[in-house]
Amino acid sequence: MTLGEIMRPKNIEDFYGQEKILGKNSLLRKAIESDNIPSMIFYGPPGTGKTTLAKIIANKTKLHFEELSATNSGVKDFRLIIERAKVNKRLKERTILFIDEIHRWNKKQQDGLLPYIEDGTIILIGATTENPNFEINKALLSRCRIFVFEKLEENEIKNIIQKAILKKEVKINSEAINVLSKISNGDARIALNVLDYASCFYKRIGEEEVKEAFQKQMYEHNYISALIEAMREGDEKKAIFYLVSMLEAGEDPLYIARRLVVFASEDIGLQNSLALNQAIDVFNACHYVGMPECRFNLMQGVVYMCRNKKSRTLFDTYEETKDKLS
Repeated sequence: MTLGEIMRPKNIEDFYGQEKILGKNSLLRKAIESDNIPSMIFYGPPGTGKTTLAKIIANKTKLHFEELSATNSGVKDFRLIIERAKVNKRLKERTILFIDEIHRWNKKQQDGLLPYIEDGTIILIGATTENPNFEINKALLSRCRIFVFEKLEENEIKNIIQKAILKKEVKINSEAINVLSKISNGDARIALNVLDYASCFYKRIGEEEVKEAFQKQMYEHNYISALIEAMREGDEKKAIFYLVSMLEAGEDPLYIARRLVVFASEDIGLQNSLALNQAIDVFNACHYVGMPECRFNLMQGVVYMCRNKKSRTLFDTYEETKDKLS
């Protein structure tokens, strides 16, 4: 179990941040305390407590809690949850369905929620990092309350770190805590992941250990995601920035090249079937010449992907067909 899971608060009193939406006289706080939970959309940056608060609400109100991730769930998963929720309803029990990254569900999938919200089979709590006014269907949005989550303050991150230190039984000096709270940028998950990673190698953690752990954690996940997003947007300057940042931090060029091969089919597809050839050529070039020369092969591949028209048709068709088989 990750440190983030270990440290996840179980009640409102231990929940840090979001005073505007969870203060004692707030609408949401009153709804929780009166056991009158509406369907809701939690909108805000990562690591600000959206999933945690959904679980606290279920625990506080004694509602049955079901969870889906929009990135890897299908029709079969949804149907199973709805069947369980129907049974709960007959037994006079209510069900919260929490959907993480709900903006990734297409219109048809989002529309599928409507009848079950309407008849009370589920109370929906959707979490999104994208503006729901643009990413959530109007019909679904009209049936939900939107609550905006903000980045955590540095002092709130520090308090979370202090509690986590007791769990990990490591020593970390005050300067390191200050650095960690700053570089986490209001994201509690980042702070806990970095602390968790650093504690695997060091029993005494200072500023340098925090910075090293942060680089290892962030470059691999955030920068490759940012590179892919920049290529989708066709933003060459941004894509090159993330590519160079990863290479200068020591990232394996073959790891990046493999992502280009996936991108060529997943995000360009039949808009230009030569994109796959280009990506495979880049991978082979990286394998053949290695660093530092292959950085130019990677740059060529990244710019090529940026300049192509994008199509997710192959990906969407596969997912739709998979759902039909469920």
